[in-house]
Amino acid sequence: MFLRIVRDSFARQPRRKLLTAIALALATAVATATLSVALDVGDRLAAEFRSLGANLLVTPRADALPLEIGGVDYRPVDSGAYLPEADLGKIKTIFWRNNIIGFAPSLDVPIELTNARGVGSGANSQSAQNVVLIGTWYHQNVTIPKGGGTFATGISATNPWWHVDGRWFNDNAPECVVGSALARRAGIAVGQTLAVHAGDRTAQLRVVGLVSTGGQEDDAVLTPLAMAQLLSNRPGQYRRLLVSALTKPEDSFSRRNPVTMSPTEFESWYCSPYISSISRQLEEQLPGIEVRPIRQIAEGEGRILTRVSSLMWLVTLGALLAAALAVAATAGTSVLERSSEIGLMKALGAHRSTVGAFFLIEQWLLALLGGAVGYVAGLGLARFVGERIFGVSPEFRLILLPIVLGVAAAVATFGSLAPLRRVMRLDPAPVLRGE
Repeated sequence: MFLRIVRDSFARQPRRKLLTAIALALATAVATATLSVALDVGDRLAAEFRSLGANLLVTPRADALPLEIGGVDYRPVDSGAYLPEADLGKIKTIFWRNNIIGFAPSLDVPIELTNARGVGSGANSQSAQNVVLIGTWYHQNVTIPKGGGTFATGISATNPWWHVDGRWFNDNAPECVVGSALARRAGIAVGQTLAVHAGDRTAQLRVVGLVSTGGQEDDAVLTPLAMAQLLSNRPGQYRRLLVSALTKPEDSFSRRNPVTMSPTEFESWYCSPYISSISRQLEEQLPGIEVRPIRQIAEGEGRILTRVSSLMWLVTLGALLAAALAVAATAGTSVLERSSEIGLMKALGAHRSTVGAFFLIEQWLLALLGGAVGYVAGLGLARFVGERIFGVSPEFRLILLPIVLGVAAAVATFGSLAPLRRVMRLDPAPVLRGE
């Protein structure tokens, strides 16, 4: 009898039931799409951010007082502390090693630069320039300890957006790329050979490209790290290290001092990919280093991720609220039209909870139907949004189906509260008298 009454209700009011199901389907489609994208948005945006540059700076803990002007280190090459290049493979042994996208050591060497041989004979071809030579890796294979294999890294991984006219240097060749501003000022072109002097040491470097970064590199010469080590007489050493890591946006918990945490809190913090916890793990693996987040990048990433996530949740909440209002409108109309039927059921002895159950089950059936349709539509919408914004569709997650169906049922229940209250309070006597 119970199921028959429910079935007859659907048969007598198909349009109204269809409108309710459509409203729920639209809301759950938006919820499915935003949930699918939101679960991936952190990783997607973090990966996008990593193409904009490194977010961690590693320096020697015992280094001397820095002397930097315009971001360029002008300390003598024999001052300050240095770090061993041989330890860099340990970076890929930390707990969050898979979140390390790349790293690139660098060694700055003040040099005197002249054009030893060029394709032209301009006025600047033999002029001397006091500039900075930056030794680094472009694409270097690093051996990971304990049989971890090799890892390809360098500025090709940490700074892929740097633009080069020509090509990058070979890490094992006496080649260089010259900053675009320096090249314009000194009349340097691709194909020339530069004479580089660092104290009593000299090298001949062939220019294979001109680089534009918008930073200090535009006024410098970039060369393989091994060449900078040779000129500075610092074999196997570097001074700075840029690390690009996928991190979780900072929150109040991540900013706490680990010393004040309980063992449980420390474990939770340590096992979360916060920029602070990854920094701690790097300092544990590389003795004598100090890791500092590049705050402008880290804080900017956190703000953008928070705002994008908030926007998605607001859109979802708006869609669900609109669906609840649609359910309330159609359910209220249905109660008014079926007042006599409800009154008769109560007059025949049906308890008001039973009558309410009839009404709620109708809404839940519509929620299941609308939720299932909305889930399928939402997957398509999530795929469209993901490919348009991030270039990759979100991962398919079947676990979202019961969540979406539960959300649809909750929305249907919330929208039915006012009509349900009317059903529970309806007095059968006046209704049956036609009043």
